[in-house]
Amino acid sequence: MTERALTPGRYGLDDLRPGDWWDTGSKEITADQIDRFAALSGDRFEIHMSDEAARAYGFPGRVAHGLLVLSLVDGLKNTSPVELAAVASLSWDWSFRQPVFIGMTLSARISVEAKRLTSKPDRGIATLGFDVRDTNDDTVQRGTNQLMMWHHTS
Repeated sequence: MTERALTPGRYGLDDLRPGDWWDTGSKEITADQIDRFAALSGDRFEIHMSDEAARAYGFPGRVAHGLLVLSLVDGLKNTSPVELAAVASLSWDWSFRQPVFIGMTLSARISVEAKRLTSKPDRGIATLGFDVRDTNDDTVQRGTNQLMMWHHTS
């Protein structure tokens, strides 16, 4: 597998090969994001909502929802200068490795792990690997996304 850093542009499945990679932009985690995600999802577990409660659990402050971070990472993928000719995400296999706190800035390295054709001649599936890193360059989340893509970009 030869590694190749992708440059800005639009990529169809045919344009990708295993080993390709790119870095996303970054996103800072804010209290407002956590509050809005809690309101939307209904997940108001106390470590997300209160510094005092989070400290009682041994954290230094409020913890961002793991699914909030995953959602933001998907947004980083979709706003990256490396644009994928995507149809739909089919699945996520994900690991929450370390807590994420208010004020952290996150980014991801995305790599093409595999690709395959489907029974439809104009579509295929790419397996994308994600390594999500925080301000200190520590991995906070990691996983894969099965992404259905258009076979050709034109």
